Amino acid sequence: MQYLRSALYFLIFYPATVLYCIASLIVAAFSERALQTVVRGWANFHHNLVHDLLGIRWEIEGEVPPGPLLIAIKHQAMVETIESLRLADTPVVVMKRQYVDTPLLGWVMKAFGVIGVDREAGASALREMMALGRKAKADGRPVVIFPEGTRVTPGTTPPLRSGFAGLYRALGMPVVPVALDSGRLWTKGLLKRPGTIHIRIGETIPAGLKRDEIEARVHAALNAFELAAQAGAELPGR
Repeated sequence: MQYLRSALYFLIFYPATVLYCIASLIVAAFSERALQTVVRGWANFHHNLVHDLLGIRWEIEGEVPPGPLLIAIKHQAMVETIESLRLADTPVVVMKRQYVDTPLLGWVMKAFGVIGVDREAGASALREMMALGRKAKADGRPVVIFPEGTRVTPGTTPPLRSGFAGLYRALGMPVVPVALDSGRLWTKGLLKRPGTIHIRIGETIPAGLKRDEIEARVHAALNAFELAAQAGAELPGR
């Protein structure tokens, strides 16, 4: 039955996403705020679809403060890239350039302010990310970044990519680290398991720290569930 539910999720989500993209492109010609409202509606639609069809719930501990800041999120599955749009007001998300360059959805991403990063471009990609990050800061919008750079296997604690520290230093914004355990339920294959995804929003880390310190503090906060498991602590919902 869960395989059927998982298949239905894809059959519903992607056609609906096309409709939301078309609506976004239409309203973007008239109002940036209207575009943001449609994108937020898409994220809410996905949240409800995941809950009602797949039986996946979200348990959130803590809250992201308002205003311009960096939101650094653990990355185990696709699902949190969409859910991140609901953690703060109109966040700008840093993601792989290949997604931003896709037809239709990529056009909406660019209009919304998504920052596409080409890892192969080196210093030029970093400069572009900084420029777009500064624009987001000037607009009062938070910036979401996945410091591990790509999806990681549950239970692993890889080092942060260098781009995170560079963006932190260039923007001079505080950081809110977010730990999660989505990979237990949201695997790369077809099957999506029912259950609860736990999100732990950590304490805000101030701007201006040295690279070693900010990376160590963010790394520890992102891997709160993994470090607790290694220490033998009982984890929520396990």
